Amino acid sequence: MNLQDCRERLDQIDGQLAALFKERMETVKLVADYKKEHNLPVLASGRERDILYRVTGLCGPELEEYTKILYSTLLELSRDYQEDRLSTGESRLCRDILAAAESTGDFPSRAVVACQGAEGAYSQIACCKMFSLPQIMYFGRFDGVFRAVETGMCRYGILPIENSSAGSVTEVYDLMEKYNCKIVRSLKLKIEHRLLARPGVKLEDVREVVAHEQSLNQCGEFLKNSGVKITVFSNNAAAAKYVSESERTDLAAIASESCAELYGLRVISGRVANTDHNYTRFICISKSLEIFEGANKITFVASASHRPGSLYSLIAKFATRGLNICKLESRPIPGKDFEFRFYFDVDASVKSGDTQTILSQLEKEDFFTFLGAYSEVF
Repeated sequence: MNLQDCRERLDQIDGQLAALFKERMETVKLVADYKKEHNLPVLASGRERDILYRVTGLCGPELEEYTKILYSTLLELSRDYQEDRLSTGESRLCRDILAAAESTGDFPSRAVVACQGAEGAYSQIACCKMFSLPQIMYFGRFDGVFRAVETGMCRYGILPIENSSAGSVTEVYDLMEKYNCKIVRSLKLKIEHRLLARPGVKLEDVREVVAHEQSLNQCGEFLKNSGVKITVFSNNAAAAKYVSESERTDLAAIASESCAELYGLRVISGRVANTDHNYTRFICISKSLEIFEGANKITFVASASHRPGSLYSLIAKFATRGLNICKLESRPIPGKDFEFRFYFDVDASVKSGDTQTILSQLEKEDFFTFLGAYSEVF
């Protein structure tokens, strides 16, 4: 049998498979109707386990793993189809989301905004890129930003969520779970670290460098080679201010070039980062759900049950509908050993029917929180 003969045979088999798939899904529809009438749950884990055992046995050892993958996907599709059949209509969450998308106006140019740090911090730079006329209130810690937004002291808050080289800011992820705030916009900011010191101080004079922990990590190679002492500060702007007020001639800070201008310092080295490709993603949070025009990304947190394949089932809901999960972050659940909740960033519009279907399904889960729909700017 030549290649063309093989392809023709495969076409015939695919036709048979498609017809059988259609017949199977029509039968799944009948199962869903029965479950709806008798108030039965969609998931029947024992039944699915029996199916996988039976069909893998039919296909033999060589194809066992391939058969398991195929039928696991098929069973996931069947559950989704049943969920759609059992749906009682538009969910409360989807109604709230669509109402917010309809009622939210244009992204404001001016607002009272909470930032962690001080004047010259990267959060302030990100804030001024998002808002043309912000009134900024500074807080020493990330939770201060969340509290200011939650209490209504500030309409918005700006927070770093991840860096391209140092990874996620886990404290912010944990605080997202603690406070009832929503993401309304994100921004990717190029970070250009500079080593700053008082006028007259030379690079070879420096014996101690101060900066935020993330910045120290992002400049780890330079610091290791220089052999200096490193000291962690709450933010880079505070570190720069500290250096400007010190009389020491062996002290430097890692911060932005704007901090040099702001605090009367001098750039003694412009190449201190591990890589030139250094970006930090900042999020803008609000107390209420605001969805501005052009929102093309959603973020939510969910926990997968402590059983094999549960995370796969979550991911498959998006994969089968062609929606891209652009970030997946796990965080431990307090008080539960080795159990995790998962933060998802998905490229999806809340106006899409597929997105609404998935959110309606996830809303029924034991642990699910929708954190916002927004666009990312540069």
